[in-house]
Amino acid sequence: MKRKNISGNSPWENVVGYSRAVKIGNTIEIAGTTAVKHGKTIGVGDPYVQTKSILESIEKLLISEGSKMEDVVRTRMFVTNIADWEKIAKAHGEFFKDIKPASTMVEVSSLIDKELLIEIEVSAIIK
Repeated sequence: MKRKNISGNSPWENVVGYSRAVKIGNTIEIAGTTAVKHGKTIGVGDPYVQTKSILESIEKLLISEGSKMEDVVRTRMFVTNIADWEKIAKAHGEFFKDIKPASTMVEVSSLIDKELLIEIEVSAIIK
């Protein structure tokens, strides 16, 4: 199976040595995604808005690779305040209510920028 590294054009990709996503066969692994667009954090202070923004970005990437949200089999959510779980879960549910991928939410001490409240990774298998 051929490997396709998918760039997100982040200046950090070459410095750190990672890809925005990797597609091998019918599997897509999407790296940790945050609510940053054009260098600015979306939804500062609002975990619901950040989660929704992240999932919209993930959906766009999946579609560009011939996939869709229905192909997602796992989400991993890293949150800076577990007390925000209901707001985060509400946004997650708007995308995955009927899909129900395996999901994990864990609290972390911080993300790379203090404005970021959540980071999400996704695994998808194209049907």
